[in-house]
Amino acid sequence: MSVRTARRTETFSESVIREMTRVARQHDAINLAQGFPDFPAPAPLKDAACRAIQADVNQYAITWGTPNLREALSAKYRGFYGLDVDPEREITVTCGATEAMAAVMLALVDPGDEVIVLEPFYENYGPDAVLCEARPRFLPLDPPGFRLDPDALRALVGPKTRAIVLNTPNNPTGRVFGRDELQAVADVCLHHDLVAITDEIYEHIIYEGRHHVLATFDGMRERTVVVSGLSKTFSVTGWRVGTVVAPPALTSAIRKVHDFLTVGAPAPLQEACAAGLRELGTAYYDTMVEEYRARREVLVTALRDAGFGCQAPQGAYYVLADFSALSGEDDTAFARRMAREGGVATVPGSSFFSVPERGHSLVRFAFCKQLPTLREAADRLRAFAARG
Repeated sequence: MSVRTARRTETFSESVIREMTRVARQHDAINLAQGFPDFPAPAPLKDAACRAIQADVNQYAITWGTPNLREALSAKYRGFYGLDVDPEREITVTCGATEAMAAVMLALVDPGDEVIVLEPFYENYGPDAVLCEARPRFLPLDPPGFRLDPDALRALVGPKTRAIVLNTPNNPTGRVFGRDELQAVADVCLHHDLVAITDEIYEHIIYEGRHHVLATFDGMRERTVVVSGLSKTFSVTGWRVGTVVAPPALTSAIRKVHDFLTVGAPAPLQEACAAGLRELGTAYYDTMVEEYRARREVLVTALRDAGFGCQAPQGAYYVLADFSALSGEDDTAFARRMAREGGVATVPGSSFFSVPERGHSLVRFAFCKQLPTLREAADRLRAFAARG
């Protein structure tokens, strides 16, 4: 007797990003693969979490989020983007943005539907569509600019298209999509009656340009789902507090799926995130960006010195780098050798492409690390390149 698994699991692999974290540990390499900081979270958040736990805020919260956090999120969207969001009917708090995206897809996409995903992409989007028994359709963005081509987007839409997934600032390219590019997405959604799902988890980490919220564009409020969270902004990736903003009819469906996926996000950590949103003013966000800008400079300079080809990202904290001048290996072999021999772990570029060959000479670095960590990584990268 053989025990079979569901066929849907055969079409995607385990996370390459998390796999490279295991490789980093195996070789005692500096982990520039997975996007988690090695520096402390803001003290007001940690203090608020401790207070909540000591006050016995340790039982189930309301499934779709504590009132305190939803109200703080509503105030944030109004203050930053002029977007009025009803905390009772339009906000759902999830176990990270990863669960948020899965819940959104399962709530809005039917078997046989098609979902357009911009490529390069964060590795979860394709499997999320597959788990819905939908078909991901990939729209390649050409390097080095990775700009969205409106004509190519329009050509990809078909009778089965249900949604477009857009990540800005983008992981892994670092692109901050401009207003004209987002308007092209809005035009297509309005013309074809599509839903836009925007992953905006890096919304506050911007070095060039500005973050535009598609939900604020004319006609898009009722057909846009905004996925975000607090993990990147507050450097608490292990807390798993994600958010979804959507119109009431869509929120109702998303909340039902979320309820049966995870019941709810951790109650004391929701209270801590609410405190962060209320207590950390604009100076916090400005300082965070400037500190990331300095980290970006250290890594980009080191990569160029070592012979990698790369563009400085406009947002988020990743660099997608071309190593073809250093090696003729494929991306997986190169990334594993660099972790083993060079002491720096990164992510093979093929994991961000539907056709792996498109990323065969690329690797992605994360620079959400302390400056001494990045300087040590820079020294190792230069030495690795010098050895050949």
